[in-house]
Amino acid sequence: MSQPHDQKFRTSMLEDNDGPGHNPTENRTMGDIIARRFSRRGFLQGSLAVSAIAATVSPIAIILADDARAAGGSAFTFDEVAAGIDDKHHVAAGYDADVLLRWGDPIFADAPEFDPLNQSAEAQARQFGYNNDYVGYIELEGSSEHGLLVVNHEYTNEHLMFPGIVKLVDGKIEVSSADQKRVDIEMAAHGGTIVEIRKDAGKWQVVRDGKLNRRITATTEMQLTGPAAGHDRLKTNADATGTKVFGTLNNCAGGVTPWGTYIMAEENFHGYFGGELPADHPEAANYERLGVPEGTYEWFKFYDRFDVSKEPNEPNRFGWIVEVDVNDPTSLPKKRTALGRFKHEGAESIVAGDGRVVFYLGDDERFDYVYKFVTAGKFNAQDRAANLDLLDAGTLYVARFAEDGAFEWLPLVQGEGPLTADNGFVSQADVVIETRRAADLLGATKMDRPEDIQPNAVNGKVYVMLTNNTKRKADQVDAANPRAENAFGHIIELIEDAGDFTATRGKWEVLLKCGDPAIAEVGASFSTSTSENGWFGMPDNCAVDSAGRLWVSTDGNSPKATGRTDGLWAVDTEGEARATSKLFFRVPVGAEMCGPLFTPDDQTAFVAVQHPGDGGEDWEGFGRPSYYEDLSTRWPDFKPDMPVRPAVVVITRQGGGKIAV
Repeated sequence: MSQPHDQKFRTSMLEDNDGPGHNPTENRTMGDIIARRFSRRGFLQGSLAVSAIAATVSPIAIILADDARAAGGSAFTFDEVAAGIDDKHHVAAGYDADVLLRWGDPIFADAPEFDPLNQSAEAQARQFGYNNDYVGYIELEGSSEHGLLVVNHEYTNEHLMFPGIVKLVDGKIEVSSADQKRVDIEMAAHGGTIVEIRKDAGKWQVVRDGKLNRRITATTEMQLTGPAAGHDRLKTNADATGTKVFGTLNNCAGGVTPWGTYIMAEENFHGYFGGELPADHPEAANYERLGVPEGTYEWFKFYDRFDVSKEPNEPNRFGWIVEVDVNDPTSLPKKRTALGRFKHEGAESIVAGDGRVVFYLGDDERFDYVYKFVTAGKFNAQDRAANLDLLDAGTLYVARFAEDGAFEWLPLVQGEGPLTADNGFVSQADVVIETRRAADLLGATKMDRPEDIQPNAVNGKVYVMLTNNTKRKADQVDAANPRAENAFGHIIELIEDAGDFTATRGKWEVLLKCGDPAIAEVGASFSTSTSENGWFGMPDNCAVDSAGRLWVSTDGNSPKATGRTDGLWAVDTEGEARATSKLFFRVPVGAEMCGPLFTPDDQTAFVAVQHPGDGGEDWEGFGRPSYYEDLSTRWPDFKPDMPVRPAVVVITRQGGGKIAV
């Protein structure tokens, strides 16, 4: 996911969207493993050696790409959108893409209408939040046309939100220092939204008087549960018990559990903390591994809990998976510490054959890891209440990939291997608080920004989105990995042993190397049936619809990087059309494509358009920085008195029916 810009608009944030990178280990990288795997196979010998593209393609993809026939073999039927850049959104012909919820829209019957010139924290706490990211759908009465929409609000872009705070200095944006009112609005714009929606006469509507509607913010009271709850490292001046925390931060991707609760994943929480921690403080190494404190936001100037010099344990209370019981708007969300603490990207789940539930988790930073969590208890489809604490007990694993195409899940269990008191892991609480360091010691494989990880119940595979890693050094380049920077990312396909999602071993394959296949040195591996509109870079979120088809949304396509905006692509994973991709929906300039999500009947797709209008200087059609008073787009309202607004878009087929069939 995108990194937020601070008040000074750090150049590194604007130009380098793959995280700061704090992994100090010598653990092997996925790029090195991929390179060694294919060189071991002699994959570069013979006729394939003449092709620079072939040097980076998986064996399966090469065999299928030469004779792929998308017209006859693709699982998707639609006329794709033309890739490009402008100030609007675009969807495939024959479909409607309607704005359902925008930043500031009221979600309660008595909530005020959005007034961008008179914003307040009180109003924002009852309106749709900013930068919508993960989107989930929970059926009401078993209906694909009436349910709860659950949406994460990742972070705020002050320069796009507030009037009168920006000045241009040498052609660059400078944002004035925040006051407490602005900080309070930002805090209320974070978190998540739960809102009832209903399809009426073919169009989706928000039910503003829905009894389950709820806003969750950076000040909502929450409970810490699981192995770290109550531990001394989570205790603060405000909470001597170590079990109560206020708010959730930087909620990126997420999930919906089989028992119908809402999962919020806390990602780049490091940016919310400021102050200085003494070098000899017991948490110093822990925080350095996570980049805490970074001080991107100025909240620490107004609230002591975000100042590590005053509350050194507060960062340990963030970076968790948060579970929300949507059936009870008064319930306390629970931070489930058993699933580990890192920069979480999503928590998609599946019920295994034996009834245990498996959650796949990515740590979205350069050179960090892929995880999964297997519950100790089993899912009870007949008793929802019996499942509500399943996430407090189970085994957390981290992945290690081998060059022969095998991988294994290494258990992060205190007392096993190096995870002992001698290494600072006195209890399982220490393991989950310092999940990254525990994974370091186990020798996990360093990945290229693992984001969404989606299990597929139809074909039994698991898809891992690896967005990019622009920090790969030149001395890591070889014939099988010909780019000094993995600027465009790739997608890995996992097959757990015997199709058992609880297995501790399996096989892996590269489904796609992303980027423009017309440029040989990029080394992209889309099938030869992929059109000039169909390729993409920077895979981020993904979804598997009820037919088992893979949809991929992106973060980072831009005039500078790819000459196109982000969007939603349909990707074939099986048969003759494997590795063929088609563009279905694209976002306006400056935006990131988040979501996506399909209703169970596959007749509706929800997508989230995040931070539209950002970075206008990269687009020839605008050619200068974009901010509140001078915006590259006024999507989605296109009114002179309305700023650009992140929004959830709902896509349906004109005349009804399933999407892309």
